[in-house]
Amino acid sequence: MLPFMHEGVPIGFLDALFTATSAFCVTGLTVVDTGTAFSRWGQLCIMIFFQVGGLGILTLGVFLALASGRKVGFSERMRLQAQINALQVGGVVRLVRILLLTVFIAEAIGAALLYIRFYKLEGTYDGIFYALFHSISAFNNAGFALYSDSLMQFVGDSLVNFTVIALIIVGGLGFFVVADLSSRFSQKRRSPLSLHTKLVIFSNLVLLVFGFVVILIIEWNNPKTLHNLSLPAKLLSSFFQSVTPRTAGFNTIDYGSMKVPSLLISILLMFIGANPGSTGGGIKTVTAFVIVGSAWSIIRGQGELKLFGRRIATRTVLRAGVIALTGAVLVGGALTLLTLTDANLAFTDLFFEAVSAFATVGLSVGITAKLSVAGKIIIIVLMYLGRVGLLTAALALVAEDASDSIRFPAEEVIIG
Repeated sequence: MLPFMHEGVPIGFLDALFTATSAFCVTGLTVVDTGTAFSRWGQLCIMIFFQVGGLGILTLGVFLALASGRKVGFSERMRLQAQINALQVGGVVRLVRILLLTVFIAEAIGAALLYIRFYKLEGTYDGIFYALFHSISAFNNAGFALYSDSLMQFVGDSLVNFTVIALIIVGGLGFFVVADLSSRFSQKRRSPLSLHTKLVIFSNLVLLVFGFVVILIIEWNNPKTLHNLSLPAKLLSSFFQSVTPRTAGFNTIDYGSMKVPSLLISILLMFIGANPGSTGGGIKTVTAFVIVGSAWSIIRGQGELKLFGRRIATRTVLRAGVIALTGAVLVGGALTLLTLTDANLAFTDLFFEAVSAFATVGLSVGITAKLSVAGKIIIIVLMYLGRVGLLTAALALVAEDASDSIRFPAEEVIIG
């Protein structure tokens, strides 16, 4: 809200809070235009927010501790393990070192590639800032852009599209997967990939291909999206739109002009989101994969879920179900409230906005600035809960159950 953060017209408290929450929760939803409403100082502040929000406060704290030569205690290591979804406490500091190195190298390479294009559009110094801003935004899956149309003017630009796509995918892999891949390819004697890494890679490939094919088919003859583009631009745009709902938030075509089936597919991709321990949100890919896999196992009359020659613990399957159900209930409750506070807006648009906020995606059909005061507050709460994490929020509010030592007699009930 400081005057020098704005470019001309001051920004009110609610809009400032909305922007700060969206940036820190690496969402990308905006109620004012980032490129014109904020000065360079304001844009720099937003960039720092989504860099810190993407890395996480604990990760940044450990980085500062390591830089200053201070030892990281066991309690800090345990909290860090929970934040980055590491499988064990041992080696978590080494994991953070690999993570930070990957972050800075990826963002530097992304900025260098984007500078080739932004230098021609914005000049030498502004081009550097634009390249850094969009590279950091893409890697952290933040979705903030300095152009009013996001990246729509680059719909057929291979350099910008593939650079942003690569940053989104690497940033959304998850810290554990990055470390696992780095360790495997840096060792002379390569060890096998973990089950988690295999699930992440496989589920990402399935979702990317699925989104690409479906959006390409549905939007092929839509005159407002793909119809007037060349074949390479159609393919590139469809692939970009299959990547960005995975909590990235950039767009190269107008989501407000897309057909309803495409919006529903995008909602599904947004709700699933990125990978565990990544900068993205949603219920996470592995969660969705475990739920679908366990359902398929039950249909086939099998016992415990088995994937890639490994057995998935029943507790993990139950946790996956709880996360998905809690997410669905949260989005459903928020959507119900939005239909009351903003009854003038279309249901599909509100549905899209609610899932985008919960999954910290940042895509919009253009209604964010049109939301009422109550509607904006609902979206702020959704962004916050989506970034904190469903299990984290639930465990913080619910007291620990001390009755684990008591086992009641089992009895069958009828379901289905």
